[in-house]
Amino acid sequence: MKGKAKVPNGKPRPRGHDPAAAAVPSPRLAGSCGPDGMASILGDAGARLSPAQIRLLWRYHEILRESNADLNLTRIHSFTAMVRKLYLDSILPATLMTLPSPLLDVGTGAGMPGIPLKIAFPHLEIWLAESRGKRVDFLERAVAELGLSGIRVVGRGISGSFQEPVAGVITRAVEGLSPTLERVRGCLSRGGLAVFMKGPRGAGEIEDAVRRWGHEYRLVRDLPYVIPNTPFDRRLIVFERICESTAEGKARAMRAYRVRKIESEGNEGFKVLRKLLQSRGIRKAGQAILSGRKPVEEALRDFPHRCLGWITPGENPPPPEVRSPRLTWYQLEPPLFHELDVFGTSSPLLLIEAPPLPVWDGSGELPRGCSLLVPFQDPENVGVVIRSAVAFGVSRVILLAESAHPFHPKALRASGGAVLRASLLEGPSIHDLPRDLPLVTLSAEGRDIDSFVFPERFALLPGLEGSGLPQGLRVSPLAIPIQKGVESLNAATATAIALYLWSRRGGLG
Repeated sequence: MKGKAKVPNGKPRPRGHDPAAAAVPSPRLAGSCGPDGMASILGDAGARLSPAQIRLLWRYHEILRESNADLNLTRIHSFTAMVRKLYLDSILPATLMTLPSPLLDVGTGAGMPGIPLKIAFPHLEIWLAESRGKRVDFLERAVAELGLSGIRVVGRGISGSFQEPVAGVITRAVEGLSPTLERVRGCLSRGGLAVFMKGPRGAGEIEDAVRRWGHEYRLVRDLPYVIPNTPFDRRLIVFERICESTAEGKARAMRAYRVRKIESEGNEGFKVLRKLLQSRGIRKAGQAILSGRKPVEEALRDFPHRCLGWITPGENPPPPEVRSPRLTWYQLEPPLFHELDVFGTSSPLLLIEAPPLPVWDGSGELPRGCSLLVPFQDPENVGVVIRSAVAFGVSRVILLAESAHPFHPKALRASGGAVLRASLLEGPSIHDLPRDLPLVTLSAEGRDIDSFVFPERFALLPGLEGSGLPQGLRVSPLAIPIQKGVESLNAATATAIALYLWSRRGGLG
C-alpha cells in the first residue's frame, strides 16, 4: 500500500497485557537483520510499507549506522530495537492522527521522526530543524543519498526569530512543552498543530503549558498509546495555535499600518520620540510613550483612538489588530529602542495621544463627590494618586501648576495606564486656589480623619512632598494616624487612604 503505514494496534494497552511477552520477537525474525527483517518487524506491528519504501528506510538505516560511531547519533544498537524504537516510533503519530504539512521537525537530531515519516508518508512536506553542524551535514547527506523531494534541512535552532510559516511542528519531546510552544510562536500558523511525542508521564507539563500559553494555544489531544510488540508506553500530546503567528502578524501589519524604520539616533522621528521622555517634550508634541505589557494591551483594547504608534526593536513583535487607522509601526534598531525603554520591559512601547488638558479656573460649583487636587512634583506620586482616584471613583483630578505631567513615563507606569481612564484637568498654583473652595486638606499635623464626615461636594488637597501645605491652607487639616517615631506617610499613600475612607463612607453612591 503506497504512502500509508497502518498500525491497527497502536492503541492503549488493554488490562492483563503482558509487556514481557509482547517484547519477544517472532521466531521467524530471529537473526534476520536485513530489509526483509525490517519489513517483517514493521509488518508485525501493522506498518506495512511498499518494497520501495522499505528500500529507502533500509538505506537510511545503513547511513545512520555508518555515521553513528563518529557522530553519536543514537545509543540504540540492536537492530530490532532500532526498527521499533526509532523508525516505527517515528511513523506512529501519522497513524494516530492526520499530520499537517509542511511539518517542522524541531530538534530532529539524526532525522527522526522526520525522515521515517517522509518515507512512509511521501505526501508530507517535511522540514528538519537541527542546530549542530555535524548533524546538519549528516542530514543533508542522508536526504541527498535517499533522493527525497519535499524535504529540507533547516540548519539552525528554532526560536521566536524563525518566522517561516508552517502548518505543524513535531518533536520527540525531550524538552518541556512550554519551552517548545514558545520556540514555535514565530512560525506556527493560526490553526497549526504542535505535536509532541512524549513518554507516559506529562500531566504536570500539560498543566503548566495550558496555564502559561492558554491565550495562544489550546490542548486538542492527549492520547496514550504503546509501541506495538513492545512494553514501551508513549503519549501523543497535541496543541492547536489559536492566534496568529509572528510571521502572520507581521504580514498583516505590513499591509494594515504605516511602517517607519529608524536606524540612527540622528533620525528626526527618533529625536521626537526621545523628547517624550521629558515633560517638556510631551507638552510640545501632545504625545507620550506608554510601557508595560498589560497597560499597552489595555490601551489598545479600550482606547484605540488614542493609540498612535507601536514601537519595537526591529520587526518583532508586530502590532495586534486594533481599530486605529492612525497607528504607525516604528521599527527601531535595538539600541535605539532600549534608549526609549527606560524601565527595561523589553516589551513593545505604545505611542499615545496626550493632548493639552482642559483648564479649571476654580469658578462654578464642584460636581458631587470628590475632586482631587494634585500638587505632587514627583511623577511617580502623580501616577500613583491618579490610579487611586480612578479606583475609588473620584469625579475629576485637577493637576495644579506644581504637579509633574500626568503623561510623564514614570507617571504613566505608576498609574498602570489609569491616566487614560481619569477625568483630568489643569488647575492653578496651589497658592492661587479660590478661598471659597470647599477644601478638605491633608497634613501630618491634622486631626484624626477617622471620625470625619465628608461633605457632598469637596476638593481633597494633600500637601506637596516635603514642604506640605502652604501656611494659609493649614486650617483644620485631616491626618492619617500612624505609629510614633515615623515622621509621615508618603503623600500619595496618605491620599489613597483618605480616598478609600471616603469611598467606604458613601463616596458617590
